[in-house]
Amino acid sequence: MPTQTTRHDLLDGIVVEFLHNSPRGRRLVAVGGVAAEVDGAFADDLAVALAEHGQPTARESVGGADEAALRAVVVEPFRSGVLDGATDPDTVLVVDGERLLVGDARGIWHFSVWVLRGDELPDSGANVIVDATDQAAPTRYFYDYCKLPPSLNRPGLH
Repeated sequence: MPTQTTRHDLLDGIVVEFLHNSPRGRRLVAVGGVAAEVDGAFADDLAVALAEHGQPTARESVGGADEAALRAVVVEPFRSGVLDGATDPDTVLVVDGERLLVGDARGIWHFSVWVLRGDELPDSGANVIVDATDQAAPTRYFYDYCKLPPSLNRPGLH
């Protein structure tokens, strides 16, 4: 069931939901999808929305980094407080890139967003699924995950 709103209102709602569940500490948010430029723009806007809610926020784009590189170059420096721009102990790190919600990498994140652009299938493990085909007025989907095919979460299908 889709709900459509302005981009700002949708991002604000996502931030309120995230902060309700994760109000403090070093928090990691993944933004994934199949269109890097759309995912990156959504992650940028999500970081701005978090800052508007008074959250210290940092941003990283990791492209196609594998899990080991992601952990070594981004996650561990963030958790230890040495990642550039992420020294506050309550920083939210918003990361976009490929394969962020696949395999063991899925367990890294406190919250995740899957950005659709077109007819591709969503990642059913994401906390939030957004269709950004109309980037000015994206649509949030609430799927009945029981109806999605089991093959949807197999590695390599995203």
